Amino acid sequence: MVGKNEVRNIGLNVKTPIKKCIDQNCPFHGILPVRGQIITGLVSSVKMQNSILVKKDYMHFVPKYERYEKRTSSYAAHCPPCIEAKLGDKVRIAECRPLSKTISFVTIEKL
Repeated sequence: MVGKNEVRNIGLNVKTPIKKCIDQNCPFHGILPVRGQIITGLVSSVKMQNSILVKKDYMHFVPKYERYEKRTSSYAAHCPPCIEAKLGDKVRIAECRPLSKTISFVTIEKL
């Protein structure tokens, strides 16, 4: 467990939040380890409690027509109180252990 005034190094090149929180599922102030994918996207919903929806746009090649089409993926991510992501913000999320049925990512940085 991290002390009250300590900030954990999560092993990624991200800015640590200035605000403190007491969330167990915060990678900086709690005990949640991050691993795997790191995704950048836009916050599309903040209606869940301590969670956000992040949309990521990407291009997919269709061989039949030899063209690209725009596609969108949606990820549910836990958002610790120290990050304070709002609707429309660009955020970076990292993969972690499953926190609920749909949430396997945690917000690590607001860009």
